[in-house]
Amino acid sequence: MSSVLIIAILFVSAFASGVSVFFIKRDNTNALKLVLSFSGAYLFSITVLHLIPHVYHTHSASSEFIGLFVLLGFIFQLGLEQFSHGIEHGHIHHLKKPGGAFPLGIMLSLCLHAFLEGMPLASHHRHELTFGIALHHVPAAFALGSLLLHTALSKRYIITLLAVFAAMTPFGYLVSQAISMGQIGHVEQYFDRIMAVVIGIFLHISTTILFESGSADHHNFNRKKMIAVALGIAISLLNFLFDSHTH
Repeated sequence: MSSVLIIAILFVSAFASGVSVFFIKRDNTNALKLVLSFSGAYLFSITVLHLIPHVYHTHSASSEFIGLFVLLGFIFQLGLEQFSHGIEHGHIHHLKKPGGAFPLGIMLSLCLHAFLEGMPLASHHRHELTFGIALHHVPAAFALGSLLLHTALSKRYIITLLAVFAAMTPFGYLVSQAISMGQIGHVEQYFDRIMAVVIGIFLHISTTILFESGSADHHNFNRKKMIAVALGIAISLLNFLFDSHTH
């Protein structure tokens, strides 16, 4: 998969999901919850099967301390959600009446989160991750668009902000690619630690999606959610087995 295609998939998935709030009623969110469950299971599996072994296999001088950076990423995401209010999980239950102020803290934290999510795409497993991150951004962008609709901002400004958010993950990918190739000073020697922080973020995001109780509305939906989770894990396992066989 070429870099241009990766950037296109990441941008279009987030931007299209964000602007869809102008055409879709936000009350019908069960489909988005199922997408979220699938992507959460997929991201968790990819992180455990691919990213964690890869970052521990770098043989760098700091490899024995990698776990500390994973923990740092987990805690960092925990703090970040104090500003984003869980919108990266597709949460839109806290929306206020229309005409509210621009949520600067939420926008900044979401953009930082999206930028960091693009960092692992410079690794050897970018094909699997591109799919998972793109799906993860569908409910997140929809929730952000829903929130922005409840502000006093114009439609043009809302679309511009959604485009900025959609561009952050591709931008993170390009920066991490430059770092991994040694094009940004001597930062490449810290790339494994940067990746470890992102792994911690992924672990927090995926486990929060999988274990939160907000979507437990009825038994029928729970069955659908378990099917979505099982599919996410199954596809990541197939990718893992395919990679193991080809190598």
